[in-house]
Amino acid sequence: MCTHLQGCDLIGITERWWDGSYDWSVGMEGYRLFRKDRQGRQGGGVALYINDQLECMDLHLGMDEELTKSLWVRIKGRAGDIIVGVCYRPPDQGDQADEALYRQIGAASCSQALVLMGDFNHPNIYWRGNTAGHKQSRRFLESTDDNFFLQETEQSTRRGAMQAHYPGLQESRLWPLEGSAW
Repeated sequence: MCTHLQGCDLIGITERWWDGSYDWSVGMEGYRLFRKDRQGRQGGGVALYINDQLECMDLHLGMDEELTKSLWVRIKGRAGDIIVGVCYRPPDQGDQADEALYRQIGAASCSQALVLMGDFNHPNIYWRGNTAGHKQSRRFLESTDDNFFLQETEQSTRRGAMQAHYPGLQESRLWPLEGSAW
């Protein structure tokens, strides 16, 4: 990865196929790895690499963790903490798991600052008009509105879907965490 050249502090990965047998090969020098493997099947896991110069810890929101493919980390900063979430929503995910994810997002959004990234598999959302053609996608839009989120990715990343949400960590938009918070 070209992360050291870019100076990235956060790298979120979705739809991973890792399990315990990959532990030896997924570390990156200069980064601490957080991960949540998808239990019982391949694919769909999430991971987050955080610059090892940043003080951080796992964050358990205490709700619905078994239903969602998400992980949450708290990063300590001088001006306050930042919560980082990485989520994967399978295309066939049901309403119960969706609502569990929205509860987690709501709980995390109570923090001073939140970075949420992931693959939410809502390809029929029209972000500029804040509309969607499917019930589950409309509910996702309601959740983002309820939590005052902004869509930061301005282009499709795959098959017409906007995958990286809110400060998206993709090649077109790499934002190092610097300034008064650190």
